[in-house]
Amino acid sequence: MPTKLRIATFNLENLDDKPGQRPSLDERGAIMRPQLIRINADILCLQEVHGQETSGQPRRLLALDKLLATTKYAAYQRASTMLEDGSQVYDERNLVVLSRFAISAHRQYKHDFAPAPFYRKVTAKPKETEAKEITWERPILHAQIKLGSRVLHVINVHLKSRLPSPVAGQQSDQYTWSSAAGWAEGSFISTMKRVGQALETRMLVDEIFAADEDALIVVCGDFNAGYDEVSLEAIRGEVENTNNEKLIKRVLVPCERSIPESARYSLLHQGRGAMLDHLIVSRSLLSFYRGSEIHNEMLHDESIGFASDRKYPESDHAPVIAEFELPD
Repeated sequence: MPTKLRIATFNLENLDDKPGQRPSLDERGAIMRPQLIRINADILCLQEVHGQETSGQPRRLLALDKLLATTKYAAYQRASTMLEDGSQVYDERNLVVLSRFAISAHRQYKHDFAPAPFYRKVTAKPKETEAKEITWERPILHAQIKLGSRVLHVINVHLKSRLPSPVAGQQSDQYTWSSAAGWAEGSFISTMKRVGQALETRMLVDEIFAADEDALIVVCGDFNAGYDEVSLEAIRGEVENTNNEKLIKRVLVPCERSIPESARYSLLHQGRGAMLDHLIVSRSLLSFYRGSEIHNEMLHDESIGFASDRKYPESDHAPVIAEFELPD
């Protein structure tokens, strides 16, 4: 019998369980748990999963455990990002891969392929006299999943958002800038981080292809970019950009292209839909592709003034799912 495989990505948007938080985890779970059940994924990639601390214990994903407790995902194998020493998960914005199938290996990458670039800020007050490292905050999570005799490479990413990075002396608060040039430089730095993460992701993909050009690969997550922006183009590696036909088997393809453009969005901002969450697959995996879904029917516009988390406890992002059918 063919193996039907549903792979999904979902940014849970700051999943946490802090005392006194509103909406509470229970309030969020009442809305989000049915979303997870509807996704019905065999492999589920999550972003923005915060860690929680208890006395005498390493930081763990307790809020996620509680959210998944009554779903089939509670029994799935799990891989997540950890601190560099492997002692515990990050305080905020962990990446998680949940799998119905065995996870045979997993590893995270942060400046393993692409060293942090050096940059000297030009609008900072006082001005910087020396260049400093520009590091991205989140690693890449790579899980190898056994599908019978095959191995599926699942790469979970959360690229830097479009929010400008801080510039000393240019902000009175997180969202208020004292000059347009300061805002522009903060945006430039964020773009460096986002494209730098994309470069590192593509270098990981190329390493997998170097070992097997027919590798089954899916890169999924919150890219904070549309499919035609530089960071996504860097990961896709299309021949139109490399002008090298010998690399044709190493191209990655966004699954959402099979969804009508009018329904192709995973976030609403200022009345416009944006496709920021993607599943991008290798040609070998694309041959088994059967279709995609974006569960965006209930998305609210996250930019409007009254769209508070208390009124909209669900995530601002829609789940994105791709379905495959692999022959035995």
